[in-house]
Amino acid sequence: MTLSANGSGESFRDQAKRLIEIAISLSAELRLDVLLERILVHARDLTLADAGTLYLLKDGQLHFEILQNATLGIALGGATGKPILLDPVHLVRSNVCAYAAILGQTVSIEDVYSSRKFDFSGPRIYDRKTGYRSTSMLVVPMKNHEGNVIGVLQLLNAIDPGSRAVIPFRPDLTALVEALASLAAVAIENATLIRETKDLFHSLVKVLAAAIDAKSHHTGNHVQRVALLNTFLAQTVNRATEGPLREVTFSEKQMEEIYIAGWLHDIGKITTPVNVMNKSTKLETIVDRIVLIETRFRLIAERLVNDALRRKLARAAGSPGGEEAGPEDEELARSLGRIDAAIGLVRACNQPGEFMNQAAVDGLNEVARATFELDGRFEPYLTGDELENLCIRRGTLTEAERLVMQEHINWTIKLLTHIPCKGYLANVPLYAGQHHEKLNGKGYPAGATAADIPIQSRILAIADFYEALSAKDRPYKKPMTFEQITAILKESAARNEIDPDLLDLIIREGAFEAFEREFETLARDVISFR
Repeated sequence: MTLSANGSGESFRDQAKRLIEIAISLSAELRLDVLLERILVHARDLTLADAGTLYLLKDGQLHFEILQNATLGIALGGATGKPILLDPVHLVRSNVCAYAAILGQTVSIEDVYSSRKFDFSGPRIYDRKTGYRSTSMLVVPMKNHEGNVIGVLQLLNAIDPGSRAVIPFRPDLTALVEALASLAAVAIENATLIRETKDLFHSLVKVLAAAIDAKSHHTGNHVQRVALLNTFLAQTVNRATEGPLREVTFSEKQMEEIYIAGWLHDIGKITTPVNVMNKSTKLETIVDRIVLIETRFRLIAERLVNDALRRKLARAAGSPGGEEAGPEDEELARSLGRIDAAIGLVRACNQPGEFMNQAAVDGLNEVARATFELDGRFEPYLTGDELENLCIRRGTLTEAERLVMQEHINWTIKLLTHIPCKGYLANVPLYAGQHHEKLNGKGYPAGATAADIPIQSRILAIADFYEALSAKDRPYKKPMTFEQITAILKESAARNEIDPDLLDLIIREGAFEAFEREFETLARDVISFR
């Protein structure tokens, strides 16, 4: 065993082995704040430095990222959650860290107080404030694979392991620290690239969700609310300490999968016709056809009036006093009354609701059986398509239109199948594609049963159901109270449509109410075109 450069008793072979272990450790860490912290810890450990600072180069300035001092018990920046309240270092040659960054050269100083080459007013001020004594210093630029400086490691006060006295940094240690600095630079760039790629992916997903919501002015940012609620409910499950779900815990990667599935759960609506998504009345297509029907009924009424007037004139021409009121006037009054009543019924039935009684349906069928003459043909007061739409019992969609709406889930699955969701995102298409499935097998599109529906899909199903019930801008229903919403959810759970254990936990923990209270904060970074 030979004495190592840092006096620790390690051989250079051992140090090389440790450097390899450090490289593996750094390459495996993708959280930038934790990575920066580890880099400085490893650098101090290799050099037995009492303190150190790590800077990153941004926009021509060195920004403090990590500050550590063993003697003073200080750890700032990184994963500590404690910010460094220091101004960035401008790249001027009189500053030693800036000098190292500009020239890409390592600088070693035995005693900063006796050095005349650099401006050490900063360390002097720091020492006066803290009672510390800055002495030896090693400043190493961190260069990436292209040789560009991306930051600087500043190590302070090398400690002799025996006497614990401050000593200069040994010259033969420089190559080891420079190797570490290069490894650190590559690891930082990798972590930064991965983070930026992830941020880009998240942004694209959110933009797509916002675009889908923007297709309809009646959905009120549905996708975005469901996505946020989905993650919120998953976190509620993670915190459970009692009940059937107390053993369920989602890892960080599983939470990412849940997060992405929530944002992409309605991606298939990009194919749904706008007139179906925006259908706010039963007769609406591109326009509300109630106007066409009212015009038709007014023309029928005008024709009845004209026919009655012609008969009256003919009677008057044939006999004195024939212009006086006759039986046709009474019949006209009855006919016009029936038309007014029909218009009123059609107007009322055109508005969506949760329930339509049979009497209204019978009345519409009676109106539809009436005919009027047009160009020698007898036409019904209401066409078959108009009658079908007006007789919709719940909401605004016909059975055919409902199937068109449901088709969005098949498109969601098709589209997500073509996105390379691999690794820990592999189940995103499954979770997103199951939010309309029911545990009793009566959902769609696959009619999956409880055995086929994982907890992640069940959470998303409840989030989607709750948002649909709580939305205040849906044209086919009136706003509901929270009590009404929870009652409907409990009835659904009793029918084994949604997970009763999951719903019980959510209600017991007050998760819905907490989500509504915190929504504005949660949605701070959400993209909205409203």
